[in-house]
Amino acid sequence: MADILTPALGESVTEATIAKWTKKVGDAVKKDELLVELETDKVSLEVVAPADGVLGAINAAEGDTVVPGTVLGSVTEGGAAAAAPAAAPAKAAKGEAKAAAAAAASSIDITVPVMGESVAEGSMGKWLKKSGEAVKKDELLVEIETDKVAVEVSAPADGVLTIAADEGSTVTPGQKIGSVSGSGAAAAAPAAAAPAPVAAPANTGSAQVKNETLSPAVQRVVAENNLDPKAISATGPKGNITKGDAIAAIGAAAAAPAPAAAPSAPRALAPREERVKMTRLRQTIARRLKESQNTAAQLTTFNEVDMTNIMALRAQYKDVFEKRHGVKLGFMSFFTKAVVAALQEIPAVNAEIDGTDIIYKNHYDIGVAVGTDKGLVVPVLRDADTLSLAGIEKGIGALGKAARDGALTMDQLQGGTFTITNGGTYGSLMSTPILNAPQSGILGMHNIVQRPMAINGEVKIRPMMYLALSYDHRIVDGKEAVTFLVRIKELLEDPQRALLDL
Repeated sequence: MADILTPALGESVTEATIAKWTKKVGDAVKKDELLVELETDKVSLEVVAPADGVLGAINAAEGDTVVPGTVLGSVTEGGAAAAAPAAAPAKAAKGEAKAAAAAAASSIDITVPVMGESVAEGSMGKWLKKSGEAVKKDELLVEIETDKVAVEVSAPADGVLTIAADEGSTVTPGQKIGSVSGSGAAAAAPAAAAPAPVAAPANTGSAQVKNETLSPAVQRVVAENNLDPKAISATGPKGNITKGDAIAAIGAAAAAPAPAAAPSAPRALAPREERVKMTRLRQTIARRLKESQNTAAQLTTFNEVDMTNIMALRAQYKDVFEKRHGVKLGFMSFFTKAVVAALQEIPAVNAEIDGTDIIYKNHYDIGVAVGTDKGLVVPVLRDADTLSLAGIEKGIGALGKAARDGALTMDQLQGGTFTITNGGTYGSLMSTPILNAPQSGILGMHNIVQRPMAINGEVKIRPMMYLALSYDHRIVDGKEAVTFLVRIKELLEDPQRALLDL
């Protein structure tokens, strides 16, 4: 029997979500045949069969969260299909008699899939079916909400559903959240599949949580900050400590004794108010943005650029450009070119702080913020200094499409040296963007507005855009930041300067 293991997920990625199994228990498989797709915050991974044989067991169902090395299932070499399916239910039976194990042999666990980079837990959404109800293979059962995505968990087979994790509970990759009994005797399988932990009494608001019940994400926070789990106020739906509880306890531990850390009751809602739990994505965005503010000495400087020449150049050549290169000529390519030139002149804006060292980067990988239905992502345009205007437009277009389709790879989301964000697409007149750590600079583009300007002693109406450069003042001086932004202004207002390298 060959185990199907969760592979390494990439830099700083600790877990993934099972997106889809392409085979079901009992199906014949070939070595290197695609069996399961994993999703992380940043990338989709494919896991293939380790050998020829029969898919004997599925230990992690669609929607389950798994970590590197987790046994997702097994392939029975030689085609002994009957023995293998019994393996996974036997694990759930935990010492039951052989008769009970045989009754559970047709039961397939529904487990939490891998959920993405540094995502160690998720929250159960509302089950669309009840325990004891019949379900169809691939029928949507529940969504698990993570920091980045809402992962859909479908039924792994036809049968009867048994729920093992309630709505709102915190789950971790690989955790069993239910099972589907494929046998006709629906009563036997649910009874065997209902493990004791599901019936454990809720420990509402109490910190009496055993260390072994902590999720991997909570364990990591507890270990790194020397926290006492018993001193952490638990707000999870079953009295479990969530990652947010552990993070909140870091600051509270120094200021007050553990008993004082008990959470205050939520305030009563006024008329026409409603309380909605923050999504994990929103919680992550809030945490990371605040971490960025707390880490860097952020400052923003502003300027404005007259877009007359760029707009005229674009209007003059947009048709022939699109015909020649197969892509529209937009503003982002001009801004990217100007940013690269300015970064080459002011290298501190393209650097980062690492402890007491400064790392100067002689490559120009520009992150481009893209808004999607699931949240903001920042894919990276590699080696932008080597690309033409057409190459930049094609690259940004491809990254944007991949972001909206959820098809970005890990490599496309890591290693940026500078970020450009365009709030102007949503009508923003001015903003102060927050740094994308550990980068030292981010350029904010804004809406183009017709405004009266003094040109050679005369008032003329010009298309103007405000530019904002947020930078880390620990590494970038004010003079450098202003010079950087002025350089971008000059290159945009007089595009010929870029052609002449002036």
